Amino acid sequence: MYAIIESCGKQYKVAEGDVVFFEKLDAEEGKKVTFDKVVLVSEEGKVQVGTPYVKGVKVEGKVVSHGKGKKIIVFKMKAKKNYRRTQGHRQPYTKVEITEIKTAGKTAEKTETAKKVETTKATEKVEA
Repeated sequence: MYAIIESCGKQYKVAEGDVVFFEKLDAEEGKKVTFDKVVLVSEEGKVQVGTPYVKGVKVEGKVVSHGKGKKIIVFKMKAKKNYRRTQGHRQPYTKVEITEIKTAGKTAEKTETAKKVETTKATEKVEA
């Protein structure tokens, strides 16, 4: 199962357990992050495409760390005019581990399985 989400003006393909580098997010390390702008979801061969977003689907992740990328050198020059400028840039990023892709059907399945487990436990107690 995978999803394509929109964040920071870009689209990212994510699956559960993936580690993704987003542009700097305003979240502390260790906190949960929820992405609700899901463009596409593929689950067991079934693909849902949003117009523009898929309703009822959310992607949850955990912020692992913040940092800066590799330095990029920007060099400007005009020939024969003695004009040269050098500038460096390091893009800040947020490292996020995707923990769960929540769909409407998946949450319904979880509640059904939770109810089945509770009923089996209750019948075991009655029988004992």
